[in-house]
Amino acid sequence: MAATRLLFVDDEAALRSMWSAIFSVEGFSVKVAATVAEALSLITSEKFDVLIADLNIGEAGDGFTIVSAMRRMQPNAVTIILTGYPAFQAALRAIHEQVDDFLVKPAEPKEVVELIRQNLTRARKPGRILTQRLNEVIASNRDGIVENWYRAVEEDPDIRTISLPREERVDDLPQVLDELVRPVNMEKSARPRSRSAAAKHGEKRKQQGYTVNMLLEETRILHRVVASCMQQNLLQIDISNLIPDLVEIHDRMHAMLQYSLDAFLHDDVKQAA
Repeated sequence: MAATRLLFVDDEAALRSMWSAIFSVEGFSVKVAATVAEALSLITSEKFDVLIADLNIGEAGDGFTIVSAMRRMQPNAVTIILTGYPAFQAALRAIHEQVDDFLVKPAEPKEVVELIRQNLTRARKPGRILTQRLNEVIASNRDGIVENWYRAVEEDPDIRTISLPREERVDDLPQVLDELVRPVNMEKSARPRSRSAAAKHGEKRKQQGYTVNMLLEETRILHRVVASCMQQNLLQIDISNLIPDLVEIHDRMHAMLQYSLDAFLHDDVKQAA
């Protein structure tokens, strides 16, 4: 019988060396990777029965990128996330059950090997992964993005010096998100509406007493909240289109900020003239 083929991914050299030796002694055929790029290269070129990936490889949540790739390329492989945070269990279980199991650091070798073998023998439903484009994921999580953005803005020490009720603080953010996620083929027809909405936002922030830095910080926070939403829903996202979708979202956000800034600074320009 051929040895079970296992891919172990962790950015710590000592852990790669230790677990590679342990798994080899237990009869596994082991490959290791230190980065997302190395792991993706192996996943696309070799066959594996098991993937064990650290949750954070270089960047937080990188393990999900590797799991997502394995699920698409080799859907029958057992996928296990290695994490130092026991409380993360609930989040793992919530991601459409695309991760088969998880391990909490530090884990005992006997426990790890037993967990792998249990998952290999456990009856598993064929994983049908329904992926979405990034704009669809953002659209379906719009309310959560708005709420997380509002909380983050209210915690900003500079922005909160401008006291506003929630509806005025949130202002046109839901409409801004709608503009960010509209289909690409609507770009030309939607551009005047997008410019008008962003300009009104800039004018309103000027009247409310915002500074340019506050306007910029609001947008930076929105970038961060959207990125967090993307990370939390990574296994649902169509990875093959992720980069162009990210570029498109970034360009639209930048354009709307520019429209807002132009309107915000318009009065100052007139007064200077």
